[in-house]
Amino acid sequence: MKVSTKWLQDYVDLKIDPAQLAEKIERTAVEVDEEYRLADGLKKIVVGYVQSKKPHPDSDHLNICQVDVGQEKSLQIICGAPNLEADRKVIVALPGSRIAGNVKIKRSKMRGEVSEGMICSLQEIGFAESVVPKEFANGIYFLPNNAQPGDSVYSYLGMDEAIIDLDVTPNRADMLSMRGTATELAAIYDKPVHFSHPQVTETAAEKTSDLLQVTADSTLAPTYLIRIIKNVTLKASPLWLQKRLWNAGVRPINNVVDVTNYILLDYGQPLHSFDYDQIAGKHLNVRLAHDGETLQTLDEQERQLRPGKDIVIADQQGAAALAGTMGGLRTAVSDQTTTIALESAVFDATRIRQTARRHKLHSEASTRFERGINQKTVAEALDAAAMLIAELGDGQLTKGILKAALAEPQDVTVKISLDKINQVLGTNLSVAAVEDIFQRLGFQVTVAATDFTVVIPPSRWDISIPADLIEEVARIYGYDNLPATLPTSVLTPGHYTYQQRVIRQTRQLLESAGLDQAISYGLTNNKKAQRFMMEPSAATKLSFPMSSDRTTARMNLISGLLDDVAYNVARKVENVALYEEGRVFYRQADQVRPREVEHVAGALTGEFTPSNWHEPSNGIDFFTTKGIVEFLLKSLGISQARFVRGDSHEEMHPGRTADIYLGEQFIGFVGEVHPAICQEYRIKRTYVFELDLQQIIEAPKQAELYHPISKYPAITRDVALAVDQTIENAAIINCFYDHGGKYLRSVQLFDVYQGKKMPANKKSLAYKLTYQAQDATLADEQVNQDFERVLGRLEAEFGAVVR
Repeated sequence: MKVSTKWLQDYVDLKIDPAQLAEKIERTAVEVDEEYRLADGLKKIVVGYVQSKKPHPDSDHLNICQVDVGQEKSLQIICGAPNLEADRKVIVALPGSRIAGNVKIKRSKMRGEVSEGMICSLQEIGFAESVVPKEFANGIYFLPNNAQPGDSVYSYLGMDEAIIDLDVTPNRADMLSMRGTATELAAIYDKPVHFSHPQVTETAAEKTSDLLQVTADSTLAPTYLIRIIKNVTLKASPLWLQKRLWNAGVRPINNVVDVTNYILLDYGQPLHSFDYDQIAGKHLNVRLAHDGETLQTLDEQERQLRPGKDIVIADQQGAAALAGTMGGLRTAVSDQTTTIALESAVFDATRIRQTARRHKLHSEASTRFERGINQKTVAEALDAAAMLIAELGDGQLTKGILKAALAEPQDVTVKISLDKINQVLGTNLSVAAVEDIFQRLGFQVTVAATDFTVVIPPSRWDISIPADLIEEVARIYGYDNLPATLPTSVLTPGHYTYQQRVIRQTRQLLESAGLDQAISYGLTNNKKAQRFMMEPSAATKLSFPMSSDRTTARMNLISGLLDDVAYNVARKVENVALYEEGRVFYRQADQVRPREVEHVAGALTGEFTPSNWHEPSNGIDFFTTKGIVEFLLKSLGISQARFVRGDSHEEMHPGRTADIYLGEQFIGFVGEVHPAICQEYRIKRTYVFELDLQQIIEAPKQAELYHPISKYPAITRDVALAVDQTIENAAIINCFYDHGGKYLRSVQLFDVYQGKKMPANKKSLAYKLTYQAQDATLADEQVNQDFERVLGRLEAEFGAVVR
């Protein structure tokens, strides 16, 4: 919001240096981007009168002009502007002057003819292209006829006005208007405001209600008002209005459009003007868009409206405007327009925000409707605009105002005590001081002892709770005046929770195993989110995603890791070992918010240890990945984890995947990614694992106890068992440990055989069993007894035959 201090002066008497004013606004209200004057850096730019022009003898587009600049002798200036005319007042940069970009103008020759200066366009003296009136966009600017040759041009063009560019935050939408900003500054400096209010004169004979009918759904438009101005002549706005607009960053168009923009800046109330003669059926209706309905907006784009979501202003022919966002081309004001139907309204903020985002039509109007407007001045802004259009366009107002909906603005009452204010701010303010602050802000206040009952007017719709009043007191009292004291509290030593310790230990263990940490986005697309899932879940989708690749909350970590693997492989990094610890989001179909669960996952491809001059490389395979998972679980105190063949994961390679159970509870899986998925990511064979870290954290742990190494010798027994090919090694090892006796220390598979000497449906598994006692040397009889017992158990459970 660009605020002109000269415009502010119309409403509040502030004889303050603009730089100091900007600094005060930034410390008290909202941020200030910059404070400037368009004339800053310019020098010797004056009004000139073109006495004559003639073609340059050596050019087909240059003209030789004699220009009166208030000196004894006219200056000869060469100019190539296509719209140059004699008997016009223009902008002249004298020799030795400085124009925009710190360019110095010198006396020079152009194709043999002397040029003593430069006739300038608005852009050449610092105006932005976006604010220059279109009729002067490609040529020089003509000053008004009352401009005096030789005078500085700055005051004629408003370039001597100080502009303060405010960065208004969403909660202070009241400052998106000159009157709102003036009210704020009046409170800060304890000054009175003096706003003018329109006196409506309805000179047309017709009644507005006889010319147009208006209906509105009050849930979509709590307030919807229309006035009609007849016999309007469209023309350029007077210079005072153009100056106010371009100093606010708005391009002047014509007297009708300029007035609606002027009232938008003045009151903060968006308006829209219809060409009355183009309204089909002379009936306007505020409603939601119908199925298949389209609208050609003012930017000449055909837009497909969202049925049941976009608010439209419709006539009998269909949608005529996109409410609060952009008008329709069919009913737009044109050079042939003579009767204006002027709209002033309040629309549903949520729907306006969604419409502006959906159609990429964020505008000054939609911004104000989204953040809120002063509902008390909706009708006054309409009256002020209608009267100004009638005055500048020589038109007449019809009698009456159409009210399709009119919400009565309500004051908000908030109660607060002096003790609460002083307690929060650390101040010692008196009742009188706080009451004075509330009154300066324009609030009605009633005091009972040290309690305040404050009535907030509709102009400050951002205030509704006691905390808001405390903030207002702090702002107006001055943040610099608040006491600076250190907080007093009991210091307690910080420490990690048990969950935090386990999470950090998990990261340390995986890094010690050779994996690098990766951090992926918590949002992905719907397809990737529903892969590698460990439990059924409904997808959690964003209503307004930033991109098509980030639409859904993730339900696994592996998809993100595969993206990271693919990123590295595409850049010739073929040996990748990554892990990620983070949250996934599971949701029941009948719930709105998802459940967040801690997971840990890993992805490995290529070589785990590269080859060197004396050792071959160690490629990553299923057993390497499984070993990392076993190491992690054992180090975390999970000693009873079981690995069971898993065939239920569509994204994993069949036969090379194992589900991981803790008792009967499924806690994760490990295995090779399905070749089709690898092909999709353009990566080679990749192994992954994912664990429900939350279940691991909550599971009972086996305390890690340290025992001295036994000083007594160990006894080993080797045994080869013939079993069915369907029997898993893990099941046999579990049987050894469960029934091998108290002296059994380890079981190691050292050979697998399937060949000519074995039946077709059999395989041979050879194990080494190690027995050792802590307090004595074991006798063969003790070991043999345990060994024979476990062999019998294997024979009974698995039909194993000792070879």
